[in-house]
This record gives sequence, C-alpha cells and structure tokens, in this order.
Amino acid sequence: MIGAALSGFATGFSLILAIGAQNAFVLRQGILRQHVFWLALLCAVSDAVLIAAGVAGFGIVVTLLPALPFLMGLVGAAFLMAYGTLRLRAAWRGNYALEISGTSRGLWATLAIGAAFTWANPHVYLDTLGLIGAVSTGFEGWGPKLAFGAGAVTASFVFFFGLAYGARLLAPIMSSAHAWRWLDLGIGLVMWAIAAGLLLNLH
Repeated sequence: MIGAALSGFATGFSLILAIGAQNAFVLRQGILRQHVFWLALLCAVSDAVLIAAGVAGFGIVVTLLPALPFLMGLVGAAFLMAYGTLRLRAAWRGNYALEISGTSRGLWATLAIGAAFTWANPHVYLDTLGLIGAVSTGFEGWGPKLAFGAGAVTASFVFFFGLAYGARLLAPIMSSAHAWRWLDLGIGLVMWAIAAGLLLNLH
C-alpha cells in the first residue's frame, strides 16, 4: 500500500510539475497574495476529482466518445489564446498600478478563471484521466488502486499550495511595472505556445 501511494505521489507530481497555463495563473495570484488559499484549493480539489475518475476507469468515456478530445482541444486552445492575448495586451500597456499595490480581481472572478484553466484544459484530462488512470491499472485490487490515487491527489495538494504560497517569495522582485510586464509577456507567450501545440495535435 505504501509503495502504491508513493508511486501515485511521484506520478502525479511529475505530471503536474511542468509550467503550464494553470500553474502560471496560480503563480501570478500567489505573487499578488490574493485569494491564494481558495484558488489552490480549487485546483487541488479539481485534480482530486479527475484523478479519482481516472483511477475508477473514466477513460472508457473517451473510447465511447472519440470526438471528445478534439472538442476539448478546440475549447482549450480558444481559451488559452484569449487569455494569452489579454496578458500580452497588459504587457504592452504597462499599467500595473493595481498589481504593484497588491490588488487583483475579486474572489469569484479569480475562481472562475482558475476553473476555466482547469476544466477547459485538455492536458489536465490527459494527465489525470488518461495517464494516471492508465498507470493505476498496474495495481491489483481496490486497496492498492485507492492508495495510488490518494498519493496522486496528495501530490496535487502539495504542489498547488506550495506554488501558491511559495510565489509570495517573488513579491519583492515584482515591485515594479517593468517586472510585471516581463511576467505577463512570459505568461502570454506560454499561453499562445500551449494553444498552438493543442491545435497542431488535433486530429
């Protein structure tokens, strides 16, 4: 059981470690120190739901609905392109008075964007429903499977809360409009690159 849990933790952490759209948004809010707990909780709980579904065999749905990955790819790419454009536009304008003062959008707006980054991102489904679900099939019986899933869920909680609260260490660096402009430029380009990758992989 312990081995299965450690395997789940390592698998989940390795998949979520790459800097993607969702992680970049959590990082940005962490630097702002705004709605950090609730955003991290939203991302971690969402991951937990998807991981549980993957371990339970939700991948069968993709087999029954082969067009689902294509549709998710289109929606995800459109959202990433739109948000990336907003960040690049902000970098171009360079007006960061609110960010420097530590002010961001409201809680519900922040959570709505966080939910969109999670549930409209095809990579999330590939990692949780697909890859984690596939690896879980290597464990016999529900006990080891549950331990594996619990380990993967724990990895998500550790990562998102670590990223969200650890990002505040960058706050002193992000005390100028110049620094915020570079951050938004980087985030915008990452969003566009991920969107382009999604579109190129559609089939």
